[in-house]
Amino acid sequence: MRKLVFSLIFLAIFLGTSGICKAGHGGPSEGRGRGRGWNDHGGRGRGRGGDQGHVGQFGLTMNYYRMSCRSDVEAIVRDIVWRNVSANPSLPAKLLRLHYHDCFVRGCDASILLDSTPGNQAEKDAGPNRSVTGYELIDFIKETLEKLCPGIVSCADIIALAARDAVSFQFQRPMWPVFTGREDGRISQSADAVAGLPSASADFATLLANFNSNGLDIVDLVTLSGAHTIGITHCSLVSRRLYNFTGNGDTDPTLNPEYVKTLKKICPLPIISSTLVEMDPQSSTNFDNHYYVALKQNEGIFQSDAALLTDPKSVALVQLFQNPSLFFESFARSMIKMGEVGVLINGQGEIRKNCRVVN
Repeated sequence: MRKLVFSLIFLAIFLGTSGICKAGHGGPSEGRGRGRGWNDHGGRGRGRGGDQGHVGQFGLTMNYYRMSCRSDVEAIVRDIVWRNVSANPSLPAKLLRLHYHDCFVRGCDASILLDSTPGNQAEKDAGPNRSVTGYELIDFIKETLEKLCPGIVSCADIIALAARDAVSFQFQRPMWPVFTGREDGRISQSADAVAGLPSASADFATLLANFNSNGLDIVDLVTLSGAHTIGITHCSLVSRRLYNFTGNGDTDPTLNPEYVKTLKKICPLPIISSTLVEMDPQSSTNFDNHYYVALKQNEGIFQSDAALLTDPKSVALVQLFQNPSLFFESFARSMIKMGEVGVLINGQGEIRKNCRVVN
């Protein structure tokens, strides 16, 4: 008990003292808000409704659609997502990744959903996004809501709600509150995705700079990396660490040797790019803190995972998150913050009728 209390105090110090970068992240002609986090309420409700007692720092609110749609928007999203997750346990990882990849490029504006046009290659067709899936479920949710409340619910809010609900299905309760009221962006360019998404081979300094540029800090970096506790990746993204780390036919020395043997059995030479491997060994369908347990054993699948062990503060957080309660609490806080990165509000965006095309 004393150890748990100490850990809670230590985490509270981290949460209270970690800096929030104020750098902008807006695109041409689109002003954007910045999210903070847990219980940052205040101000007044706006737009199409909302619970004026629960207002995010940058304009998003709880129960935003309560007054503008007779149907319970959040219950509809939850029911559709839970029904689909029940049939397909791989969906939580897919929808969580979709949410991340949206927010880290131009902010949480559903720009990742826009299709390419003859004159523009959109984000979803950029290299880092070609393996992103979940679009069809978002389309179905949007079509359902359009029949009930035409032109009311944004695609950006649907992504945020669907990601939360997909992860929450395992627990049968919401794992974090989702503030709503986002509008949809009108710009989607593949070059922005290439420049804005963290690389699986990035070192710690690069990762932290990337997070800082989105108003997120070291706690968010280590916490949100824990999303790798669910999902799979391709052997092609792991092969360099296994077979040619420095270009001399060697293995990444930071990898656990026993884990290397396991990975080489799953991903033998010649590498077949379609072969899949769990990101969290033996725990890829359970959302838990096992990622950090595996990380301490040098079983992080990506170089970006191993990078978390190269910074003293990061290592301290990895140790704290051996406690599942601390991880879940921090994950909730960081998801709220990430979900408010670069949001469009007050007419800065639009409410798309079809998530794949601008109005």
